[in-house]
Amino acid sequence: MQIKVGGITLEAEDHGDRQAPAIILIRGLGTQLVHWPDNLIAGFVGAGFRTIVFDNRDTGLSTRFDDAAVPSDADEIIARSAAGEGLEAAYSLRDMADDVTGLMDALGLEKAHVFGISMGGIITQLLAIHAPERLHSATIVMSACRPLVERGEVGEIIPQLVARDETSPEESEDALLAEYGQWGSPGYPADEAFIRAQARAAYRRGGPKATGINRQVLATMNAPDRRPELARVSLPCCVIHGLDDALIPHELGAEIAAHIANSTYHPIKGMGHIITPLLAPEIVRITSDFIRKNPS
Repeated sequence: MQIKVGGITLEAEDHGDRQAPAIILIRGLGTQLVHWPDNLIAGFVGAGFRTIVFDNRDTGLSTRFDDAAVPSDADEIIARSAAGEGLEAAYSLRDMADDVTGLMDALGLEKAHVFGISMGGIITQLLAIHAPERLHSATIVMSACRPLVERGEVGEIIPQLVARDETSPEESEDALLAEYGQWGSPGYPADEAFIRAQARAAYRRGGPKATGINRQVLATMNAPDRRPELARVSLPCCVIHGLDDALIPHELGAEIAAHIANSTYHPIKGMGHIITPLLAPEIVRITSDFIRKNPS
């Protein structure tokens, strides 16, 4: 369903009992709601949650920002970043956090549990910092609280994040297979048929488009250091991170938990930077147990 939020449109799906406690799942960089494993959504519904998923702005069927006067070409972003140039973003991750509260307003939700992965985990942090009155709890998965450029050399990180367009369904499938090979969860592998089906589903929805992904990269590059403000967060927070995450080291997940007084930290052996169908039940179990102990 298409939902108007603050001048843009977000594509969303609403699963489960409308009277149940709501949990909103926030995707990471460049990915769409179809990238959630079906059994993750079904698992949250089965655990008693109204489960809401959506396409972030600039992905899937949500509003694209193709008219924004900012760089969206991968090579330009890499070159200008390496040269130390500041790169303006079309929007901020704070704007994307406002998209979440706007979505809640449109759905008539005063409060919700929020669950975010990777870039979505940064958005979840910003919600915990700036809109704690709208959250029952926050679950932050495979994310970090320090600025992107502080995780390592710009020249090493940015080329791993920017994207180039895939021109055919087959190319899209091969690209996603490569991502699972590089960033996936070795202890919870996904089979090739599942990955190819997921890539086809995303391609049919008009993406992933490199320009949208690269604008999200710019927003992430411009995100502030959250460490000082996380120290003032009193909202119950659950931090989950894979010990085999090849993109964001697990130490950075532990750092988030260390800065939030009312938090729990769950490192998972064999988990990388992708939630696979085999990993989904463990993620649902940890999150559901945490929420049951922190219902509001």
